Amino acid sequence: MRLGRRALCVLVVLLACASLGLLYARTRDAPGLRAPLALWAPLQSPPRPELPDLAPEPRYAHIPVRIKDQVVGLLSGNNCSCESSAGSFHLPFQRQVQAIDFTKAFDPEELKAASALREQEFQAFLSRSQSAADQLLIAPANCPLQYPMQGVEVQPLRSILVPVRFSTEGHEAAFTIHIRHPPNPRLYPPGSLPQGAQYNISALVTIATKTFLRYTRLRALIASIRRFYPTVTVVIADDSDKPEIISGPHIEHYLMPFGKGWFAGRNLAVSQVTTKYVLWVDDDFIFTARTRLERLVDVLERTPLDLVGGAVREISGFATTYRRLLSVEPGAPGQGNCLRQRRGFHYKLSGFPGCVVTDGVVNFFLARTDKVREVGFDPRLSRVAHLEFFLDGLGSLRVGSCSDVVVDHASKLKLPWTSKDAETETYARYRYPESLDESQMAKHRLLFFKHRLQCMTTE
Repeated sequence: MRLGRRALCVLVVLLACASLGLLYARTRDAPGLRAPLALWAPLQSPPRPELPDLAPEPRYAHIPVRIKDQVVGLLSGNNCSCESSAGSFHLPFQRQVQAIDFTKAFDPEELKAASALREQEFQAFLSRSQSAADQLLIAPANCPLQYPMQGVEVQPLRSILVPVRFSTEGHEAAFTIHIRHPPNPRLYPPGSLPQGAQYNISALVTIATKTFLRYTRLRALIASIRRFYPTVTVVIADDSDKPEIISGPHIEHYLMPFGKGWFAGRNLAVSQVTTKYVLWVDDDFIFTARTRLERLVDVLERTPLDLVGGAVREISGFATTYRRLLSVEPGAPGQGNCLRQRRGFHYKLSGFPGCVVTDGVVNFFLARTDKVREVGFDPRLSRVAHLEFFLDGLGSLRVGSCSDVVVDHASKLKLPWTSKDAETETYARYRYPESLDESQMAKHRLLFFKHRLQCMTTE
């Protein structure tokens, strides 16, 4: 009996060692688990990019020029691709990379025609969006070192070759003049401050939401808002088949054609906002004591950010901020670029503990109304869309996230002995389309053409 127990213990130890060895082998090279790269660290096995002609001027031909491999590894290869995590066996909680090829949404002949038309539109876009200020100008200095005055661009956390020359003769000076009307400011009255309050939330914030069939959840949302903000205006965009009446003080209910769509509803709701800020919420959120809009207003009032997200707490107690970093890598000529999205943030927001600067946030955010209208919501995205808004605003929308402002998410659990109603089934059919659903294919086609993308990876 004692021998059997010893054998069992040995077997357990061996199994544990084997499991740890397998875990190490599977996660050692996982792209989602490697340590962040330093700015000077080369990428993992990058294709060597084609370098520009860096030969010195004829009078300096005797000076050798050599580009270090360490520098080459930092440069963009202009030939991106999207690949999923290797292997078919995935361990729980292991971060994986999923890849989507937008070209699969087209037939071969259709893809050829769409690519040609997209390239034509892209060249037209470049011709009208570039100006003299984008031209690369090198300024000769009194010392041998020359430096670029304008026209040099680099993406965040990326590297480029800075065009610098050595010269002792010649001189060139150039400057750019912008000829334009000075932009007019758009100012909003802050309202009178309530006693002891730092901000008048009712005068500064409008809450906007889009609803579809879920009137029970919508009424619960409004009731929770009124507990903490009884006079804040709530704007509702509704594209239900048989709309119900939603009325009350400081409530605006706008009806749309049936199934008009998710982003079309966002546009309608935001178009009716008359305050400086708009708070976007889903129709199944619940406000609590931790849903402190004053905190989000304070961030936007004291920083140059355009939008700041909070956190959404599920019934399990887990809260998510859905912080996403977005980047676009150049592809081969005529092929389109590659969109990368991964979890993370750029840096912590100074003076605001728990807040960071990132590129995309959860579907609970406070934003400057003018900036949201400027970016807009593409109405062609009718059923499933969220991050596409931040992709449209990439480069112009400054985004932050604060984890200490939390809104609850109503439970989606359905008891097995309760019957399903037709409304719930209809909502699920529209809200959760299959992977090969026409709306998903339409979204991939849109991203392919609109943003000149060939693929996307998601971590």
